[in-house]
Amino acid sequence: MNLKIEEYASLKTMNTMGLESVARYFGRVESLAALQEALVFAKERHLPVIPLGEGSNVVLGESLDALVLLIRLKGREIQESHNGSVLLKVGAGEHWHSLVCWSLEQKFYGLENLALIPGCVGAAPVQNIGAYGVEIKDRFVSLEAVDRQTGESTTLSAEECAFGYRDSVFKNGLMDRVIITSVTLRLSTTLMPELDYGALKEKAEGFAGEGERPTGMDICRAVCAIRREKLPDPQVIGNAGSFFKNPVVSEEHKVALKDKFSDIPAYKVSEGWKLAAGWLIEHCGFKGCLKKDGAGVYDKQALVLVNHGNACGKDVLLLAEEIRVAVKERFSVTLEIEPRIY
Repeated sequence: MNLKIEEYASLKTMNTMGLESVARYFGRVESLAALQEALVFAKERHLPVIPLGEGSNVVLGESLDALVLLIRLKGREIQESHNGSVLLKVGAGEHWHSLVCWSLEQKFYGLENLALIPGCVGAAPVQNIGAYGVEIKDRFVSLEAVDRQTGESTTLSAEECAFGYRDSVFKNGLMDRVIITSVTLRLSTTLMPELDYGALKEKAEGFAGEGERPTGMDICRAVCAIRREKLPDPQVIGNAGSFFKNPVVSEEHKVALKDKFSDIPAYKVSEGWKLAAGWLIEHCGFKGCLKKDGAGVYDKQALVLVNHGNACGKDVLLLAEEIRVAVKERFSVTLEIEPRIY
C-alpha cells in the first residue's frame, strides 16, 4: 500500500478558517500511485473524494461522509530554458507562495504579483488565482490530472482549462471529475513588471530605494506588504481570504448605481463593470460584525469572513447568506461565494 487511510479524522487544522470538521476517511497523498489507490478505495465504497491542498478556499461541513485526501505531490522541474523563457513543471502539492519566492531566487519572473496567495499549486488553476493585474492563466501552459473514475492521467492545455475570472473548467464541466497532479508554467528570465494596480508601484519603489528600479523581489515584498495590511493571517484569525467574487454588472446597472451612490467603485472590464464586493458589504453595515457563534466579518476588509474560534461551516454560511440578502436588497447585486462548500 502506498496510502495509509485514517478513520474519523479531524480537519480543523487542515482548513484556514479553522472550522471543526470530521472526515469519515482521510489519507495523505505523496505519489501518483497513492492517489490511484485512494481512488480505488473510494470507488469500492461509493464514497465521494475531497482533495485538499492548504484548505484555504473551502468551507467544510461538520461531518464529511467522504474520503478526504491531503494532496502533497511535490517537485519542481525545469523542463525547458531558452530564448529568455523557462518552462517549469510543479507538483500540485507544492506551497504556492514558496514557489513564488523560489522562482524569484532563480531569477524566473512572472509570479511576483501573485505572492502570498494562500494554497497549493494544484488549486491555482481551479480558481484561476489572480492579484494586482496578473492571473495564473497569463503564465499557464498545461497541467496534468488524474481521472477520478479511471485513475488514468491526462494533460490539459490552457484552452481546455477554459479560464475566466476566478473560474475554470474545474468549476464547471470537469468539476469533481479530475484531480490535478502537476502544473506547467512559462516564466521569463527578464523582469517585465506589472505595476499598474493601485498603490503597488509606489510600494515597490519604496522597497527598491530612491532612484532604483524595483526588482522582482521588491515587487514580491510590496505585494506581501499590501496583502498583510488588508487580510488577516489565518494563523491568528481563521479565514478563507476573499469570500465573495467582485460582481460584474451592465453599463445600465452601473449608471443607475452611480446615480444613487456616487462614490461606488466601478472598473471597466470586458464583460461590463466590476464592482468592489467589499465596498458593497461595508455599506450594508457588516464590516467588523461578530456573531455569537464566532463567525464575523474582518474589521479591516469587509470582503473577508472570519472565524474567531468557535464557528462551524453552517455558521459562516448563515452569515454569508445574510450579507448576500442585504446587498441584493440595497444594490440589486447578487454576490457569488468564492470558496468551495463541502
